[in-house]
Amino acid sequence: MRRKGDDSVDYFAALRLWRELAPPGALPLARLRRTFGAQTITHHSDRLGLFERLERLDRLDGLDRLMTFLNSFQSEWLKTKRSLAFWMVVIGGFFTPAIIIVARLINHAKVPELYSSESFWDMLWKNSWESMAIFFLPLGAILSTSLIAQIEYKNNTWKQLHTLPLSYTTIFFTKLAVILVLMLQFFVLFNIGIYLSAVVPYLLISGTPYPAQSFPYDHFLLENLLYFVDTLPIVALQYLIALRFKNFLVPVGLGFVFWVGALAALSWKFGYIIPYTYPMYNYLKAGVETKAAVPDFNIHILATGYFVAITAVSYVLYLTKKEKG
Repeated sequence: MRRKGDDSVDYFAALRLWRELAPPGALPLARLRRTFGAQTITHHSDRLGLFERLERLDRLDGLDRLMTFLNSFQSEWLKTKRSLAFWMVVIGGFFTPAIIIVARLINHAKVPELYSSESFWDMLWKNSWESMAIFFLPLGAILSTSLIAQIEYKNNTWKQLHTLPLSYTTIFFTKLAVILVLMLQFFVLFNIGIYLSAVVPYLLISGTPYPAQSFPYDHFLLENLLYFVDTLPIVALQYLIALRFKNFLVPVGLGFVFWVGALAALSWKFGYIIPYTYPMYNYLKAGVETKAAVPDFNIHILATGYFVAITAVSYVLYLTKKEKG
């Protein structure tokens, strides 16, 4: 690892050794110093020595670690710009509301009566989430999570990422945070789309009154939160699978199989053991006529437990994986 003609040690080679020697959550600087000797490492083109960089990481306080995480998150977020995952979130968020707008413009004769209903927003919410909870939300989580986790495999940049002075913990959780923020973006866009699906026909169809029912902010916020929580175990499991396999088709294929299995398990009394059923159950519990065996307990707590457990397993597997990309 030493350069020809001097006693310096190649920075990236030494950093790779540091990665190999480091137990989770610790920086083995003393062991690295014993291995190389304090005099063998000199400043390189960046004018910052290896020990200086590693000891800076070792001295990070809470605020520094937060800033490191935020900077890493920003870097990961930039990778999603104009990516397929980004456009899937945008298109998926507006797809169902766009269909509703087109349907109401075509059947415009019935729209004034519909808008006069005292349960207008409740019906719109129910109609909008029917396809979203069963189809678009779980499949969107499967595809978006797999695409984000596979960016490094696609560009063959895992090794380059792991040579950066970032802990494995930071790398793991920044990628997961990017996926969760994408899902939040999906929810925000979908809710904007729902509102537009009510406003656009009101503006374009003459004689249409503004919805008679007052907008149920608190109910919509609560339902959004519950749907988001129910999606978390899907994200966690897809993230685990995507980090383990280089082939993009593996996490997508397994996710699709799990989704189909969830549809088949809806009428099974133990269908709740499959986390992909939770968004569907959350929709079906709202008085929808169905043959599904909707659990009579709080599936949102179960979804949270699944998310924490699967994320913990995924984190341990990532730390202990010998070949990380």
